[in-house]
Parts: sequence; structure tokens; C-alpha cells
Amino acid sequence: MPNTSSQITLQINGEARTCASQTLLPQLLEQLGLNPRLVAVEYNGEILHRQFWDRTEIQAGDRLEIVTIVGGG
Repeated sequence: MPNTSSQITLQINGEARTCASQTLLPQLLEQLGLNPRLVAVEYNGEILHRQFWDRTEIQAGDRLEIVTIVGGG
């Protein structure tokens, strides 16, 4: 039986972080305390459109840049 609770390491905004393997991007954002509606995500050098977030499973070694969108002006 495969171990689904193993931890993987990834880079978030240049910092090494860990999460459980098989974590989907929206789950990762929640674990980081971020509101998915208020962030933009660059995934391995590409802007990742929101429609793909539910299908994006975080892999070991992934590089994410997460930018919080601030309203007002």
C-alpha cells in the first residue's frame, strides 16, 4: 500500500517549504493561510490560470511564486 502521507519539498517565493505529497494547489494555498481568490500563482515559471488550479498536484521540486492581489489605489 503506497504511503500517501509522505512529505515533499518545494520552493515558494524562493523559500524551501514542505507539504504532503498529492496536495492540490488550492489545498496548498489554504495551508499557507492564503485566500485563493486574492492571489496569482506562477508555477515553475509560468502563470497558472485559475481554471487549472484544481487539477494541479504539487510535485517535489516545484517552484511557485505566489503574489497577493491588493485592491484599492
